[in-house]
Amino acid sequence: MKTAKELQASPIVGETHQVHNVASDLHSYNLFTTDAALLEGVKREGGAWGVGEVAAFGEKCGKPEYLELGFLANKYTPELDTHDRFGNRVDSVRYHGAYHELMKSALEEGLHSQPWTHPREGAHVVRGAKAFLQSQVEAGHGCPVTMTFASVPSFRIQPEVAAIFESKILNRGYDPRNVPIDEKQSITVGMGMTEKQGGSDVRANSTMATPVNQPGAGQLYSLVGHKWFLSAPMCDVFLILAQTTAGVSCFAVPRWLPDGTKNALNVIRLKDKMGNKSNASSEVEFRGAQGWLIGDEGRGVPTIIEMVSLTRFDCMGASASLMRAGLANAIHHCKQRAAFGAKLIDQPLMQNVLADLQLEYEGAMAFSMRMARALDMKDSDEHEAQLARLATAVGKYWICKRAPQHSYEIMECIGGSGVMENSIYPRLFRESVINPIWEGSGNVQCLDVLRAIAKTPAVLMAFNAELNKARGGNSILDTYLDGMNQQFRQLNPADLHGLQYSARTMVDQMALAFEASLLVRHAPAAVSEAFCASRLAAQGHHNYGALPKGMQVKAIIERADPAINKA
Repeated sequence: MKTAKELQASPIVGETHQVHNVASDLHSYNLFTTDAALLEGVKREGGAWGVGEVAAFGEKCGKPEYLELGFLANKYTPELDTHDRFGNRVDSVRYHGAYHELMKSALEEGLHSQPWTHPREGAHVVRGAKAFLQSQVEAGHGCPVTMTFASVPSFRIQPEVAAIFESKILNRGYDPRNVPIDEKQSITVGMGMTEKQGGSDVRANSTMATPVNQPGAGQLYSLVGHKWFLSAPMCDVFLILAQTTAGVSCFAVPRWLPDGTKNALNVIRLKDKMGNKSNASSEVEFRGAQGWLIGDEGRGVPTIIEMVSLTRFDCMGASASLMRAGLANAIHHCKQRAAFGAKLIDQPLMQNVLADLQLEYEGAMAFSMRMARALDMKDSDEHEAQLARLATAVGKYWICKRAPQHSYEIMECIGGSGVMENSIYPRLFRESVINPIWEGSGNVQCLDVLRAIAKTPAVLMAFNAELNKARGGNSILDTYLDGMNQQFRQLNPADLHGLQYSARTMVDQMALAFEASLLVRHAPAAVSEAFCASRLAAQGHHNYGALPKGMQVKAIIERADPAINKA
């Protein structure tokens, strides 16, 4: 008869192997203090006063139970009830409790309100940093948070309408109930622009708005039409574009009317999206829905453009955050996984790949943080205002478009396990394709860059002035800027076809130059030299992991290591 010790040493009946050489889940780390690029960006761009509160939030975001909320919110996706069991129209979307927990946390942290309620230097920087951390946990719920945040400047165009909503928009509470606004202390805001026939061309919209009584700014109108994409349909009020006799106009359309009756905003169905699963996106019809005109008739696009600009800024940061989330997990994996006789993290080719991925993130985060500072300063500094006008479109185009390939490469670092749905990597990849399309796809951003330069040439002067701050810091960048400026001088404003045909090439160059300028001025030499050598000196496109020889890859990777506290 075997002793207890012998039984313990014996394999279990049916056991085929022992599990080893596999990485553990990444959790229980501070998402902020382990991220050198973000930490340095917050301090540099005016948010040093908020480092403590961002660090506290970063600690919360790294807890295993908080990270789990992101998985649950995407596993149990929203469901639409158009009617209750008695046949009454309710247009109610049911979310998993994890979604509500994430929304509650985001709003309590002020991700929708901080720059408006506590305006100061660095307010957008600190708020942006916290939003970027939250996006690493779960991106979908960020849609209504961002829209609520971005709506405030548009509402303030019409003070009497803002008086109805603003205090509840800015309240740091979360009330998901489907009840009239008068019964709530806090509300969220959505946005509806695109229609079936128009897409990004909102001037092709067919939804019509007619005055209920008197026409004019701040007056009540009745809307008849539809929206092909309206995300977060459980928001309490929506900024909607519709046609009047004067053209496209902007309206504040609530879910419930002031008399406590349901507004005639009907949710037809929820979109079956490949990504952003936790966030309900819907098709809606307006059957006489009432809303207040914001701004003058025919001024809908200028009225809502500030909201669009702020949502584009958040798209930049969210895409950069997807890069960071994937890379932190990949480095964690590579430090634990061995192959062919060595840990992956110690193998030269993997070091090349990981360092290259970190360079991509370094540039993206530096760009995003610089735009946050521009938002903080634009009302008092004309240079910052001009820079924000042009560079936001450049950054939104570039950073969002870089994220899908980055997220895919992260999966390849992991191998076969990287495409398993019980890991974070497929979710990051699916999310990465959303932001390049939302708030204006790549072509729309490039055309916006051309329009901005043509309408206000000073924006290009401000952009170049920012680039030139790095002159003399890196010879590769200096040569690149000389070549880019030569191309700008050769542009022919009369050749509209040629300008549009080459717009992506131009904006690519602008984005790389902007990131390089920031990194040369502010990042360690290991980062800036590798970035310029691989992005500006290299000819043509390259896959990640093609850094030239002599780069300090270990130093670059160390800046991204989630196990190392940089605070």
